[in-house]
Amino acid sequence: MLFGLLASCLLCLALFAPAAPAAKTAEKPDILLLLADDLGAYDVSWSGSEIKTPNLDKLAASGAKLEQFYVQPVCSPTRASLMTGRYPMRYGLQVGVIRPWADYGLPLEERLLPQALREAGYTTAICGKWHLGSFDKAYLPHARGFDHSYGHLFGAIDYFTHVRDGKDD
Repeated sequence: MLFGLLASCLLCLALFAPAAPAAKTAEKPDILLLLADDLGAYDVSWSGSEIKTPNLDKLAASGAKLEQFYVQPVCSPTRASLMTGRYPMRYGLQVGVIRPWADYGLPLEERLLPQALREAGYTTAICGKWHLGSFDKAYLPHARGFDHSYGHLFGAIDYFTHVRDGKDD
């Protein structure tokens, strides 16, 4: 069950790889952010859980573990905070998730992490769930700083039909 949860909820496997340098310069570090919806602080073995997570343990041991922070209770606000570095109350996303039929999303005025990383010379990608608005192309991952996107735009998606609440993802 945990494997299914992790597989389906490793939302924002936001994978950032430095662009190929023109000349040999100091290499930029690769950045890999994993965000898992509904994963408790003690649901990984490095925190003392009886649940074994050896692959996540290896990744965590070789990088930085962000373990002292607050998250929002649902995915859209959490994603908005991660992408902007700001509380979601600033733009009205603190209460719930953005539904497939919603005619709003994370405001376009907000500068996102992938935009800043792209400006710093990184190639950016997101794998997993976006869930920050999809009613207009300006709100999609490619328009918000991601060079590559693989995953779905909504939450609670049917993985076989790719439909959520009657709307094709």
